[in-house]
Amino acid sequence: MYRIVLFFLLISQISVFAQTKQMSLEDAIMGRYTYLNPGSLRGLAWQDDANYTQIKSDSLVAINAKSGDEKCLLTTEELGGIIGASLRYFPACQWLEDGSLLVQTSGAYYIINAAEKKLVYSIELPKEAQNAVFSEQGKWVAFTQGDDLFVALKDGSVKQITGDGGNGIVNGQTVHRNEFGITNGIFISPKGNFIAFYRKDESMVKDYPLVDFMAREAEYTPVKYPMAGMASHHVTLGVYNIETGKTTFLKTGEPFDHFLTNVAWSPDEKNVYMAELNREQNHMQMNCYDAASGEKVKTLFEETADTYVEPLFPIQFSKVNPAEFYYLSRQDGWFHVYKYNTEGKLVQQITKGEWEVTSIIGFDPKEKFLFVEGTQDSPVENHIYKIEVKSGKSTKLSSGEGMHSAMLSPAASYVIDNWNGVEVPRKIALLSTDGKTQRTLFEAENPLADYNMGETKLVTLKTADGKYDLFGRLILPPNFDSSKKYPVVVYVYGGPHSQMVDKSWQYQTRWWQYYMASQGYIAFTMDNRGTNNRGRAFETAVHRQLGIPETEDQMQGVEYLKSLPYVDAERIGVHGWSYGGFMTLNLMTRHPEVFKVGVAGGPVVDWSMYEVMYGERYMDMPQENPEGYEESNMVNHVKDLQGKLMLIHGVQDQTVVMQHSMKFLRECVKQNKPVDFFAYPIHPHNVRGKDRVHLMEKVSQYFFDYL
Repeated sequence: MYRIVLFFLLISQISVFAQTKQMSLEDAIMGRYTYLNPGSLRGLAWQDDANYTQIKSDSLVAINAKSGDEKCLLTTEELGGIIGASLRYFPACQWLEDGSLLVQTSGAYYIINAAEKKLVYSIELPKEAQNAVFSEQGKWVAFTQGDDLFVALKDGSVKQITGDGGNGIVNGQTVHRNEFGITNGIFISPKGNFIAFYRKDESMVKDYPLVDFMAREAEYTPVKYPMAGMASHHVTLGVYNIETGKTTFLKTGEPFDHFLTNVAWSPDEKNVYMAELNREQNHMQMNCYDAASGEKVKTLFEETADTYVEPLFPIQFSKVNPAEFYYLSRQDGWFHVYKYNTEGKLVQQITKGEWEVTSIIGFDPKEKFLFVEGTQDSPVENHIYKIEVKSGKSTKLSSGEGMHSAMLSPAASYVIDNWNGVEVPRKIALLSTDGKTQRTLFEAENPLADYNMGETKLVTLKTADGKYDLFGRLILPPNFDSSKKYPVVVYVYGGPHSQMVDKSWQYQTRWWQYYMASQGYIAFTMDNRGTNNRGRAFETAVHRQLGIPETEDQMQGVEYLKSLPYVDAERIGVHGWSYGGFMTLNLMTRHPEVFKVGVAGGPVVDWSMYEVMYGERYMDMPQENPEGYEESNMVNHVKDLQGKLMLIHGVQDQTVVMQHSMKFLRECVKQNKPVDFFAYPIHPHNVRGKDRVHLMEKVSQYFFDYL
């Protein structure tokens, strides 16, 4: 008995000793995505419906989903011999529909027969190539070089598609400043016979002055930055015929500054479908165009709103019935899946309810079942669901509280579930979609196991009117003593398309907040109205009045903090970047009696100086909403500033231009407000890399000095 007691005492002492590391600033900044990032499986992909592959050590290995049996397909050395290159590690790869393997390395595409271990063909790109898109069916790669579009063929030849790039003309790249779900500017037709591409004319947009101060003589490096209410760029969509070399532009007509979004091809390549949105962003048309002539064929359906319509997802055509397609839309107030026919008739709303479909994963071959990710269980979780298309009946496939992401096998027999939870750094599981099989493929060790972490918990509050839940995250210092009083640093973002608090690992905490907790501060974050995954009404509450509802909600969090006996209500600070910088200024000036210290990074100060697409969506044009712009202009609230405030801005910021901070600082000088400022040369909208340690040390020290 004595030995058993001694053994458990020893184990407990080892456990206590192990958890003695304190989170350093370097850990928080550099370690978050390196040595403190949970491990994973590399290169997971479905080879076919029965086998998946992963990169193990120096080899690509196939694993049978049912039995778990493994087979080495290619080693790094073998792959290097096939493509004629010396490889240090097995590169990223993907399986094509015909069963061949696509390997991409430094500007070259290699299509390989893995079974026979031989090269089928390769395509090399120029060193200057960007935005490359590969067509398996066409056996070519489209890419941009400068502001023009090209296509590289497997015979080694390169064809130039456009020749008018430059002087304000940009081809084949993203447009509308990457809003509306736009991530690229090249759209390959299903059979590889055509390339649709964006052509952006921004010659009517004024050059915005940026300066490169690192040159021997400072160099003028202007960018096109269309501000709210001002001239915006004009976009058209071209269709290039690979065989004829001819380009036809869709006749999208006037006004030229409307938005062309969510481009999709019909399966037969005859038509291009596109969501077109007016400049006011409150009226969307789903239009069909003839790809050969460019003529508009018809408008299938329209969506309007008193606030705004924001199409984010292209239509997905049915593989069973090419005359039908699926569309993910918030038209009933929540993101749900709808089925339409190509005449524009609504066939069926497949998913329903006060929850959001966050992603369409795919279908079974007969399209009897739809697989989605969504928030049906909770707005702070993301799960995998199998939906019976006919009835809409939902079955949850994932288990374990947290955030789940799915990879569906080609015939929908299996799902690879990559997920994490509050106390689960990462788990990867294999699930059969009939619910009969579940096998853990990987479980990450906790990289924070040796750290002395304070308690982190989820807090649920209410908006002032009691209508909505607000979710917050509270972090207590290590070795917390409830009899003491602690200062609080609120970290805020608060803008649309964000969710800072959920049930992912450690409640999605930024490691910097753990660092501040280790220094004796309570760290708090909360998502206010306007943020993501809570439905249209919750998000659009901020329309035409940015900063007002968000500040009201954040103050609900502050009142909660002040109610805690261990919070020092005289020592509350706030920090945020971008929209969070805007919110920091709101909180510091609208509630100066509450916030003692603030650090605003890259803050929006005046929404009339922000870009057209985002700014006008949430505020309308300045000439349409002068009162809203006036109230949200932080320059007008400088008079109320009382606490210690520092602004930080990247000198090369093309998202929130430096002008915002300059105008705020000028007003502070005029009113004799002792505000502090720091600029980061060469950095754009945020400070990345090694310099980020410098940034966060400066932010932290400001709180150490003044809070």
